[in-house]
Amino acid sequence: MNLDNPFTVFAVCLLVQSLAAYFGAIAGRKWRKMTADDHQDFDIVRAATLTLLGLLIGFTFSMAVTRYDQRKTLEEAEANAVGTEYLRIGLLPAEDAARLRELTRQYLDQRIAFYSTPDERDVASINAATAKLQGDLWAAVARAANADPNPVMALVVAGMNDVLNAQGYTQAAYWNRIPAAAWAMLILMSIVCNLLIGYGERRKGSLLLLVLPVVVSISFLLIADIDSPRGGIIRVNPQNLLATAESMRAQ
Repeated sequence: MNLDNPFTVFAVCLLVQSLAAYFGAIAGRKWRKMTADDHQDFDIVRAATLTLLGLLIGFTFSMAVTRYDQRKTLEEAEANAVGTEYLRIGLLPAEDAARLRELTRQYLDQRIAFYSTPDERDVASINAATAKLQGDLWAAVARAANADPNPVMALVVAGMNDVLNAQGYTQAAYWNRIPAAAWAMLILMSIVCNLLIGYGERRKGSLLLLVLPVVVSISFLLIADIDSPRGGIIRVNPQNLLATAESMRAQ
């Protein structure tokens, strides 16, 4: 199952849970011979299992939101680092400043592309271009620092180090996803809950068997959407990087 496509997650989970519910209903009608006390015990087990599923969904949703907030925070920090370094570059001699500012603008365009592209296949080329620009930026700063070491140059070098580190932090955040084991536990628990719901259903062909699969699948859709950096609808918009690019063009 492709977790980067939330709608695939929704469709697969809805199908699997619906089948589990109806299989449970068939098994219940065929094999169930429970007394009143058995029904009471079964209801307790079913309620406890549904409660556990709700807790797991809540914890997983919290994990997804935390990772999404982290990506937003790092986008803001990266924009601040690039914008600050762009201003510090102005302290260098005119020739070095012009070269570094042009490289910084190119670098910022690649960072905006990294956040904006929805296709994972384009990320490799963007990362390659970003790595080359990082090497060019650091080489240009190092050359200027070696030619005239002074406190101002040290400030520019430190700022460039912050820019390069910010990209690494962002990349790490994009790799930090909800573990596959957590998804497996969620799906397994949802299947068990639907089996129990179906097994305890007393009316043949009841549409109530579809309620839990639909509700849980919508929850999974939202979790997968928030957790996926590029898939779905909810993504980090590089608004701070775009604002920084606009301010650079205005200077």
